[in-house]
Amino acid sequence: MTSFGKVAVLFGGHAAEREVSLRSGAAVLAGLQRAGVDAHGIDTQGYPLAQLTADGFERAFIVVHGRGGEDGALQGALEHLGLPYTGSRVLGAALAMDKIRTKQVWKTLGLPTAEFSVVHKGQFKAEDASALLAKFAGPIFVKPANEGSSIGMTKATDAPTLIAAIEEAFKFDAEVLLERFIDGDEYTVSILGETALPAIRLRTTHDFYDYSAKYQSGDTEYLCPCGLSDADEQALGELSVAAFKAVAASGWGRVDLMRDKSGQWWLLEVNTVPGMTETSLVPKAAKVAGLSFEQLVVAVLEQAY
Repeated sequence: MTSFGKVAVLFGGHAAEREVSLRSGAAVLAGLQRAGVDAHGIDTQGYPLAQLTADGFERAFIVVHGRGGEDGALQGALEHLGLPYTGSRVLGAALAMDKIRTKQVWKTLGLPTAEFSVVHKGQFKAEDASALLAKFAGPIFVKPANEGSSIGMTKATDAPTLIAAIEEAFKFDAEVLLERFIDGDEYTVSILGETALPAIRLRTTHDFYDYSAKYQSGDTEYLCPCGLSDADEQALGELSVAAFKAVAASGWGRVDLMRDKSGQWWLLEVNTVPGMTETSLVPKAAKVAGLSFEQLVVAVLEQAY
């Protein structure tokens, strides 16, 4: 473990996901220290990143979720400093963070992603809502283009709720993604290196796997093994790795998907710095694959270059 040198675990930041990041960072820091790594926690909010090299850090483990940590900005700063870091490079982080550009890439490559439209702040008019509902012929998911943890996300079923959902999403982003609602089961596949870990099926009493279901509700179920046949799980893993690579993501991360009632898979998004508390989805999948939390965080750190 001494070969890693002095490691900075970067967490916190200033984004809407700050509280989740603080929890993830604390868990990663503790896991690395238990494994014998010389790891130190750094809250990046107000922290001058140039101080990392001045303080003798040799690697960085990024656990800053959302803007300023998962969007390529932090990655670019660390590259400028010449400091090896975990996870996707600048392009992969920036592209995966943008749900709209991610879907455009997938669509161009023929990867399965639900029908979508984009609305822009200052251009959307309330009278557009009815036409949008008619276009999608059913409920619509409304998502800020560059937020995670389901922040600002709403399911809209009629014109008033769609207008309200779009206005709410505009509080977080000037571009908003409208996506056709998929009736089916939600799955998530964690990626470590170029390997798909066992898939997890999510079961919630909520309309969808929202912020409350992720972090506040006590009745969300995480099924792993997920109940798929070996052939279906292999196909899901291959699709997830292809979707991950399509947006230039690398190192580690997570791909979220839906499976509709006909068995068709639909890609939702890629997370390049997913939650890393000891009860988060990536550690759950790693545990089923035979990796302890300590082994998981060390495996991620080994890919810092």
